[in-house]
Amino acid sequence: MVNTTARIKKVGKHFEILVDLDEALKFKKGETNSITSENEVIFTNIKQGERASEKDLKEAFGTTDVNEIVQKIVKEGEVLTTQEHRDAEQEKKFKQVVDFLVNNAVDPQTSNPITSERIKSALEQAHINIKNVPVENQIKEIVEQISKIIPIKIETKKVKITIPAIHTGKVYGLVNQYKEKENWLDNGDLEVIVNIPAGIIMDFYDKLNSATHGSALTEEVKELK
Repeated sequence: MVNTTARIKKVGKHFEILVDLDEALKFKKGETNSITSENEVIFTNIKQGERASEKDLKEAFGTTDVNEIVQKIVKEGEVLTTQEHRDAEQEKKFKQVVDFLVNNAVDPQTSNPITSERIKSALEQAHINIKNVPVENQIKEIVEQISKIIPIKIETKKVKITIPAIHTGKVYGLVNQYKEKENWLDNGDLEVIVNIPAGIIMDFYDKLNSATHGSALTEEVKELK
């Protein structure tokens, strides 16, 4: 268990609490429903042990309930992370990228899979900055960078999707990241051609069907050789 500081500035004043790092990050991401401070105290300066007055708490948070205030500070404020935690998160994201490329990329010259060792080496040589966002949202940029080091391409499936007008708002963000071409029909339906990494095609279909209640029409587009 690693304790850290969570803090926020409200009505011109700083408020700080001591929390468990992992629990605070889970709560901030919405993975848990509750969070408590380690000592049930709200500080204005945690290093100097200066406690916030009830008057300041009421003015800033509209309450003096410590549990309620702790949740607001973690959810709306900043949770300080350690270098060790940041390194571990970066290592985890690096492994996710490697696994994604092992499962979805090939050598375009031979059509053979690429080993994880080759991919790791290429990522390191290209000095890739892996962001803290889903892998599929940054993979195009990553492939562009490492293709300068090794021949690589993502195996994709091209799919034509027709989305009923009533669902286009919910689905557009999902299809837009893979979109090759779009056409808005006269009745408001959206017809779109997407290119999706083969390894996540089933997950994509699951999300599409969930968002449209199974009403989207899909048709795989065969590429001419």
